[in-house]
Amino acid sequence: MTTPDIASTDSMAFSALRDPGAPTSEEVLPEVVRVTRDLIRFDTSNHGDGRARGEGPVAEYIAAYLRDRGLEPVIVAPDPGEGPVRPSVFARWGGDRPDLPPILVHGHMDVVPARPEEWSVDPFAGEIRDGMLWGRGALDMKDMLGMMLASVDAMVTSGRRPRRDVILGFLADEEAGGARGAEWIAREHPELVADATVALSEVGGYTVTIGGRRAWLLQTGEKGHAWVRLTARGSSGHASAVRPDNAVTAIARAVAGIGAIDWPVELTETTRALLDGIRSLAGLPEDAAPERVLAEAGPAEPFLAATLRSTTTPTVIDAGFMQNVVPATAEARIDVRPLPGADEKVLDRLREAAGDDVTVEVLAEGHGYESPFSGTFVDAVRATIAELDPEAVVLPYLLNAGTDNVALRPLGLAGYGFVPMRVPDGFDLPGGYHAVDERVPLDTLAFGRRTLTALLERY
Repeated sequence: MTTPDIASTDSMAFSALRDPGAPTSEEVLPEVVRVTRDLIRFDTSNHGDGRARGEGPVAEYIAAYLRDRGLEPVIVAPDPGEGPVRPSVFARWGGDRPDLPPILVHGHMDVVPARPEEWSVDPFAGEIRDGMLWGRGALDMKDMLGMMLASVDAMVTSGRRPRRDVILGFLADEEAGGARGAEWIAREHPELVADATVALSEVGGYTVTIGGRRAWLLQTGEKGHAWVRLTARGSSGHASAVRPDNAVTAIARAVAGIGAIDWPVELTETTRALLDGIRSLAGLPEDAAPERVLAEAGPAEPFLAATLRSTTTPTVIDAGFMQNVVPATAEARIDVRPLPGADEKVLDRLREAAGDDVTVEVLAEGHGYESPFSGTFVDAVRATIAELDPEAVVLPYLLNAGTDNVALRPLGLAGYGFVPMRVPDGFDLPGGYHAVDERVPLDTLAFGRRTLTALLERY
């Protein structure tokens, strides 16, 4: 249970973290690496539509880990019906200032599936190789869960406490939208987070190098999301007949129309601030186009560029069962990501492009938001980075995807994403989310634990 602080780790441990050729024995691995490896070894694959391995075993591991360090976790779960149990774990960690509003620090235990035949390692073995920890969830987001648990361990074993109470949340079902996780908790158990005012989770916190200077991206908002099903109906029968109401033709026409929408650039308050910060670091003129500015962000550019506009992306077409049979129905799925406040406008345009002969059904949705890039929490992030990475700056950004913060925000929580990841130059961290051979550098994990611990002591 003893965990040395990274600042005082001996030279052998630093060698194990920084040198891909160095040995990585159990004795020199920081607690955050060991714990994250343990978490990866639980297969918590979530296939969506209620098909999941379930989070039960990993939830019990997390609860036991917290109990061993003096916390009193509670496990809550919706009725599983015929499926696996989908538990979430919460624990309140007392701080030095119980008079201050607590902070909710949360992450999800489920992961997207992995096809082992596509990987160069077993995706659920938690293999350490080339100075990195490999496996599904290494970046999304068992790394953050490991940092949370290891921060508890580091502070408890050294007799330290966070400044304010911390509500730790380990949630189920995020990868499928949170119906059995954050959404259910917000509806059925709001008392678990009721007095918190800030929610800290994924995806921000990683670094990019711009103009020779490191910038930490603090996620201060998210685009919304809507998962849409299109359905076309027509007459069914032999394919040799002429059928003007062919459902496959109708769905293809609708998908093509939606795919052809050219959404314009619309800057939010967050993206304006990000662009201004990058222009300053890169020495670009004020009139430099947004796309040109974001190109300075290197591997993060594709993620950041998607925050300049709303998107409507066709992802699935499902129709027919034999080549010589015209089906009565054809379906398609569209992934919709509106900018904050643009939900209705985007859905109206999608319906127009789909046409009158196609039914548009919203299966799930979450509304985007922007939290202030100011206040005591943001000040604490800036001060923590100034202490641990003095030459770096902190910039706000809007997430192009969605997190559990969308479901929890109606409870009065200001949502932020900050999984502190100091990324080595040349390592494409954003490109690793949901990717084959997902992995995280060991020293990035270790520095992240130290940063999260310092932030909780400061805020």
